[in-house]
Amino acid sequence: MFDVIIKNGQVFDGSGNPWTKLDIGIKDEKIASLGDLSQEQADQIIDASGMAVSPGFIDTHVHSDLICTIPDLHKIKVLQGVTTELFGQDGISVAPVSEETKPLWKKQLSGLNGGIDEWPWNSVEEYLAFLEESRMIGNAAYLVPHGAVRTLVMGFDGRQATPAEMDEMRELVEEGMRQGAIGVSSGLVYPPNVFSDKQELIEICKGAAKYGGSFVVHIRNESIHSIAALDEVIDVARQSGVRLHISHFKVIGISNRDKFKTALERMEAARQEGIEVTFDQYPYSAASTVFHAILPPWMHSGGTEELLARLKNPEDRSRICSDFKNNTEYENWVLNCGWENIVVTSVQTQANKALEGKSVIEIAEIRKQTPEDAAFDLLIEEGGSVTMAIHWGLDEDVLLGMRHPLQMVGSDGIFGGKPHPRLTGTFPRVLGKYVREEGALTLEQAIRQMTGAPAQFMRLANRGLIKEGYQADIVVFDPETVAERGSFENPMVKPDGILEVLVNGKLAVHKGEYTGERAGQVLRASRQSQISVANL
Repeated sequence: MFDVIIKNGQVFDGSGNPWTKLDIGIKDEKIASLGDLSQEQADQIIDASGMAVSPGFIDTHVHSDLICTIPDLHKIKVLQGVTTELFGQDGISVAPVSEETKPLWKKQLSGLNGGIDEWPWNSVEEYLAFLEESRMIGNAAYLVPHGAVRTLVMGFDGRQATPAEMDEMRELVEEGMRQGAIGVSSGLVYPPNVFSDKQELIEICKGAAKYGGSFVVHIRNESIHSIAALDEVIDVARQSGVRLHISHFKVIGISNRDKFKTALERMEAARQEGIEVTFDQYPYSAASTVFHAILPPWMHSGGTEELLARLKNPEDRSRICSDFKNNTEYENWVLNCGWENIVVTSVQTQANKALEGKSVIEIAEIRKQTPEDAAFDLLIEEGGSVTMAIHWGLDEDVLLGMRHPLQMVGSDGIFGGKPHPRLTGTFPRVLGKYVREEGALTLEQAIRQMTGAPAQFMRLANRGLIKEGYQADIVVFDPETVAERGSFENPMVKPDGILEVLVNGKLAVHKGEYTGERAGQVLRASRQSQISVANL
């Protein structure tokens, strides 16, 4: 007697193999049997005739670190088939903290990760225990964030670390790894990570490599200097022994498009050398992040309060305007993409809600200001808690990355306001637009890049494949109708075609609707063995 039987579907096992006709018997959270189960009984039988059945989708880049505790908001992830997420991205997340750094990070992250009133944790271990007690919808793994570790050691100081400080940071990373993290992350355009040098990155990565972890990184530049930025982190992996994973891989700006193919070649060469490198990518030619990322690095020294004070200083405003026009040494969104392609997606105050979904050019016209002054004043009014979307390139470049065997799918979804539609539609968009409509990938390839490949990268021993003994994270979808339904104008619309989703054997989505089930688990590295590449 099974808990659930899924019968008559076309089963894509997550390895990239062609589909096969199997029934799936689920018992006690796990896939207990594969084969002809037509004579078997179950508490619930799902007829998947004409449907695709795959492992649950694994989102390799998210900002659900706090929102995952609010089911009414977080359910949009499972409604698109996501059963596992990787928290702690970009080096800017919620643990480890201290009573001194916690207020800084609450302020710094309010526009990116949302907010909950209390953070009843300091360590990674305490944060993961909090997630377990919160009864999440889906599963979560965690990366030790570089910025949180750096702040514990040296605050938001805009300087390079000393050797002693690097040692202390490495030890904190090791502690986080022992407490269950699967790697370390950094975002080298975000404070305080932006102030680090390569030697600091090597040291923190040694802390992750010691425990078989990965380095997940938003590289220092994704535009004019993108190749040098990629070379930097490849060398970090070379010298530290860490596995390397590039976050939301892209090249920003039409004038920089030629660098995209070169970057792929650099990653291929690194693998030939023996460095394990992979990347994730969202299926859009528009990015999304915190609005204060438009500002040059010197503005971020000291944290949010000092940044806001500088924005009120006419001399500092003038210096920023000069950087916008001339400075190519940092990730200059204004210079590379233009104000017309930078769109405000969320604010905190009701007074500015009408500005969500408008470009900075449109906001400037409404306010009868220059784009620069409109941007500065908005940041001041919102206490820095503003997010944006940036239209950076062409769809054909997205396709070039999507077809590459090192690619896997990551949404980089950010909650709040009028968000980038990747929050609600990333996985159905790949299956609908790029598989069914454009034939850019086969269904087998796309599913591997959403399931088996990220499970290998994250070293998840019993997930990512439909295989006996594996956890029953499973998606049933209609390959003829699956589609993203959100848009930049109206993003918070659930997708079509995702019919049934099981998380650890429990039905979280039934007939396209969230059931209220909260069966997610925290996936601690200490509870997992190294996954065999041969299994994939």
